[in-house]
Amino acid sequence: MKVNIIDISKNKEFDLEIILVKDLKAVENLDSELLSNLDFKVKDETVALLVERKRIYVGFEEFSYDSLAIAISAGVKRFLSTKFKSAKLVINSELKTHFKALVEGAILGSYSFVNYKSEKENKKQELSFVLEEREQELNTILKESLIIANAVNCARDMVNTTPQDFTPKTFVKEAQKIAKDLDLECDILGEKELEKQKMMSMYSVGKASIHESQLIHLKYKPKKAKTKVVLVGKGLTYDSGGLSLKPADFMVTMKADKSGGVAVLNAIKTIAELKLPIEVHAIIGAVENMIGGNAYKPDDILKAKNGKTIEVRNTDAEGRLVLADCLCYAQDEIKGIDYIFDFATLTGACVVGLGEYTTGIMGNSESLKQKALEACQYSGEYATKLDFNRYLKKCIKSEIADVCNVSNTRYGGAITAGMFLDNFIYEENKDKWIHFDIAGPAFVEKAWGYNPYGASGTGVRMAIQFIKDLTK
Repeated sequence: MKVNIIDISKNKEFDLEIILVKDLKAVENLDSELLSNLDFKVKDETVALLVERKRIYVGFEEFSYDSLAIAISAGVKRFLSTKFKSAKLVINSELKTHFKALVEGAILGSYSFVNYKSEKENKKQELSFVLEEREQELNTILKESLIIANAVNCARDMVNTTPQDFTPKTFVKEAQKIAKDLDLECDILGEKELEKQKMMSMYSVGKASIHESQLIHLKYKPKKAKTKVVLVGKGLTYDSGGLSLKPADFMVTMKADKSGGVAVLNAIKTIAELKLPIEVHAIIGAVENMIGGNAYKPDDILKAKNGKTIEVRNTDAEGRLVLADCLCYAQDEIKGIDYIFDFATLTGACVVGLGEYTTGIMGNSESLKQKALEACQYSGEYATKLDFNRYLKKCIKSEIADVCNVSNTRYGGAITAGMFLDNFIYEENKDKWIHFDIAGPAFVEKAWGYNPYGASGTGVRMAIQFIKDLTK
């Protein structure tokens, strides 16, 4: 769906009008009567199509990013289900202050994943935001929000792509394409290089797969960069659980275990497109966790790049093993780091604790965690802080190695996973690091708000907003 801004003075004719309603008293009398007959309520996601009047009414409860993004998304979905070619939304002074939410909600709500459908519709429909007078500020918001929302939809496509079509080498191709299109640097480490760099934690996870593990390092280096940020992403293109095999029904949806790496990939792409004055490094551990005669095993002791040894008690706790080496690689290879943020669908425990829609934020710096939380909320994503504590740290103690890859208790699993990663953050970077566990919202098997069934693209908007805020 195409989205644009148009001046009301142009008197362009539209097939349909979308009207957002917070108060029924503001609705025209005739339409108010029709809506009353349809038992229309002023609530988020309430939609009514008045065909004869060529209007779609959508209720919303408050002037907030979420409420308005959900409202325009609901209106767009209804519009796309019709044969009308064009629709307009008149932007008044109240809606103008929430224009970002309207643009992003419209694009995110228009998304559908049909790559594997044998029959595809090829509709060409257009939504226009109609203004009394074009304003440069709104043009800027439109341009930026289109780039961000389209990046989220691109991330959704990647995550939704099946494991036979999206392998570690596919990750590499996507990264190299971005590097070529946006003139970024791109380094790739295959399994020989992982062994040479003594990254045996990441190497071991993928060695049973026929698809070679790949460490991807994309670099965006603008002139006069204000700060240097490293984004690290878990890119498990598929996770069978390894020898600690997942039950069959838990294995379904594991194509989404690459969501952290996909978020990082699309975040650096968007930051480069927006030309933000920040040096950004994106590091992705692209691995497939499979079974085979040479699979790594429970009882193995692995040595990470920083020399720390890890007792493996469960091969399904593999993401943290991949991230451990990726975090070490980042700190060894990149000098003068100001911030390190990692994104991963790391634990089912985070989903149990926070629900399907919320990201867990962890780290050592209270002020940085608070900034991350505020950036998440402003970007339209849901998140909350999960604090480390000294007692849970004891749960990942190993009797025969430096640390164990799983906790000795079933409780607090999201936090103990975050504390495991803390072992691979060097002392000078402890307060520069944030861990985002996106296991809940990354992939949900039902539509929610402006998010469809499947991948949501979680992490892209929050990463971009967080990084933008660092320039202020």
